[in-house]
Order: sequence, then structure tokens, then C-alpha cells
Amino acid sequence: MSKKTLNAENLAALGAQTLADLLIEVSTGSAEIKRRLRLELSHNLGPGELARDVRKRLASIRRSTSFVGWRRRKALIKDLATQSEMITDKIAPEAPDVAFDLLWEFIDLAPSVYERVDDSRGDVGDVFRAALAQLEEIAPRAGLNPQTLAARVWDAQRDNAYGAFDGIIGLMAPTLGAAGLEQLKHLVQAHAQTPVEEPEGHAAIQFLRDLRSSGGNYAAEQKSRLIKQSLQEIAAAEGDTDAYVAQYSAAELTRPHIAAEVAELHLSEGRAEAGLAVLTGADLSQRREDDLRWDTAYIACLLGMERLEEAQTHRWSVFCATLDAGVLRDYLKVLPDFEDVEVEDEAKAHALQFDDMATSLRFFLDWPDLIFAAKLVEDRAEELDGNHYQLLTPAAEALRDRHPRAAVLLWRATIDHVLGEGRTTRYGHAADHLMDCIAADLELTDYGRFPAHADFESYLRTRHKHKSSFWARVP
Repeated sequence: MSKKTLNAENLAALGAQTLADLLIEVSTGSAEIKRRLRLELSHNLGPGELARDVRKRLASIRRSTSFVGWRRRKALIKDLATQSEMITDKIAPEAPDVAFDLLWEFIDLAPSVYERVDDSRGDVGDVFRAALAQLEEIAPRAGLNPQTLAARVWDAQRDNAYGAFDGIIGLMAPTLGAAGLEQLKHLVQAHAQTPVEEPEGHAAIQFLRDLRSSGGNYAAEQKSRLIKQSLQEIAAAEGDTDAYVAQYSAAELTRPHIAAEVAELHLSEGRAEAGLAVLTGADLSQRREDDLRWDTAYIACLLGMERLEEAQTHRWSVFCATLDAGVLRDYLKVLPDFEDVEVEDEAKAHALQFDDMATSLRFFLDWPDLIFAAKLVEDRAEELDGNHYQLLTPAAEALRDRHPRAAVLLWRATIDHVLGEGRTTRYGHAADHLMDCIAADLELTDYGRFPAHADFESYLRTRHKHKSSFWARVP
């Protein structure tokens, strides 16, 4: 390796004085580098000195009120990450108690930061979430009083509008121990007995909040959700499934996704019958068509009770309704040899006739069976929806080598949709697909019942002759 390569070994060979001079030079005009160098100097004097500097920086960030635009956004994220790393990597190994307090203070900054930066990409939140996860590792070494920690956790749980402390009860449970969790439960139950505090604000805003709430009282619903969530998180930390389930009302237990969650908890404790009872009480009319969680839990409960035949019957009905490849695989696994082949053929025949062609195509790609995928495309070409380009484009790529005619039909559907709807932002993709059709035409000698490429292109040029921005992209 060259002696001029920028790496730690070559730079160390320059000597301390040279490196110090270089750092002074490169830090000139860079507040970020200067701040990092000062932190390293503070760490050299001990964790206490570094903690003082980090605390000063956190106070400065908290006092800031100016909006952080996109130009300064990256620098803010870097600054936040640096402060967090100083706490977890430099201070925590030598002074975990100090590090715990500092890291908690750092996470508590999140609301003030979120209020002045756009975090639609989530990378600001990633810094705070990473810091929150570190609390779990540092807390057991910090010598914390369980009673005091319980109060601290409850304060964070109550004032968590931005979700910065999401999951704090579970993270702190090992450190809280039985005594701390019991104290936390007492604090939650005491809060449940207090009157509802109406939030301050304009009466019109409060009216709109109440209007959106299911019971007509926004503040009461917020409080109820907080209490239920907190008691459930405590129950989960204690491994008390019955206490967790007890927080759901009878009406809530009829919701399929909640019934499935509760059934899964019963299953984890070997109580399949209890899980099945909850599932059968659910109102399946509330279930989303693409949500198979209830079905998965139902099948698992039947299997847990050794009711294989019923589980298989339900698997087949679910497959027939959804074409879910995973469900079919599970169904076939337990069939006798050779019978699984016959059933697989039956399943594919059903998929070919399935009402939603996009679902059928996705199934054959997932299985995978490209022969049937090509057959589906050719048999039902008139049903192709070019707007499903996120499905049709990869499907065409999968089929282009061995089933070019089917691939061409997929490209044609996409092109026709883009031009027909005037989707100018996708003209480049449509032009690429037309070139794919031209390339396939060099090998295709039989278009079957479909127009040859020359006829298709002639149709496009006639119907969309005024789409000049598209044709400019076609060589």
C-alpha cells in the first residue's frame, strides 16, 4: 500500500506535532470540527470534564429556536450524533451513572428539535431512537434506585407527545425489577383516579379535537389510551398475559387484529384453546382483505390443539381467497407424497382464473412458475392494467428470456397506459420499454393472436402522434 494513502497508519507516522498543526489548520472556519476537537480534549481530562461540555452543548441546542433548513440539516444530525456518541462511547464506560442522566437529557431534547426541523425522512429520529436503545445497556450499571427510576419513567411516559420515549417501560424493566415495576403500576393507577385535565388552548381547537374523538372527549380518550398502554407495557414486562389482555374491552377484543394479538400471547404460553376462543369471537367483517394475521393465529391455534384437518381446510380457503403463496406452501408441506403435486396443479388452475389478475401474476412470480405466469398474461392480456408498472416491469424482466411474447405484452400495456394518460414523468420509462419491444422483435417470429411489433408501433404513432416529448426519447 502506498505511503501516501490516507489511513491511520500513514497519518500516525507524521508525528504528533505535525498532526496537531494540521488539525488546527483544517478546523479553522469549521465550528463542527472545532467542537469535536474540544470534546476530545475534554475527554482526555476525564469523563466529568467531557460530561460538562456535553451538557453545555445540549443546553445550547435546547435554547435554539430557529428553523433548520435543508442546508443546515446534515450538520444538525451530525452534531446530535456526536453528542450521543460521546455519552455512550466515552462517558458510559467510566461513569455509567453520569452517562445515563446525560443520555436521558439528550432524548428529552427530541421534541424541541422536531419542532424546528423537517424529519419526514426520519434520519433525525434515527439518532434519538439509537440513543434510547442505549439506555437499556447503560441503566443496569448506573446504580439507579428503582423507585426513583419508576417516577422518571412515568414522567417520560406521560409527556411523550413526539414518541421520543416509546418503549421506555420495556427497556427499563430489567433495571426497575419487580419493585420498580410495582411502583410504576401504582403511579399509573393513581393517575387513573385523578380528574381529566382539559388541555389549554383555543375553544375552537378543543371542539375540533372532541369532534374527531370517538367518544366526544379528546382529553379523556388520550388519558384512557395512556393508562391502557402503560399497564399493558408493564404486564408485558412482567410476563403477565392475563393482565395485558384485561386492558382490552369486550368490544376491542372483537377487532380481528386485537384478537389475533391476544391469541398469539395465549399461544406463546401453550394456551391454544384460550387463543381460539378469542379468535372465534372476533367480528371478521372488520378485517382488511390483505391482513392475514387473524388467519395465521387461527391456524396456529388449531395446530396447537392437534386439529390438523381443520387447519388444512382453513389454509386452503385462505389460499383460494388470497392466492397467498406462503399459505399454499404450508398446506402442501403436510400432504402425502404425490398428492401435493396434484393439489399444486389445482391451486395453479385456480390462480389462472382468479378475479384479480394482478394478484394472480404476483402469485406466479412469487411461487415461482414462469410458464404459468406467461400463460396468464397471454390468456388474459386484455385485463392487463398498465398502471401496475411496479408489478408489470419486474414481471416482464423475469419473462423476457424464455417467454418474450408475454414480456412484450406487459411492456405494451405499460406503454399504452403511460401515453394514454399523458404521464409525462414516465415517458422515459415508456420509451425504454418500447426499445425492449424492438429488441424482442428481433427474436420473436410468432406473435400468435397479438399484433406484430410493426403494427403495434404504427398504432402508437397514429394514436399518440402529438406526444412529441415521448417520441423525442425514441431513437
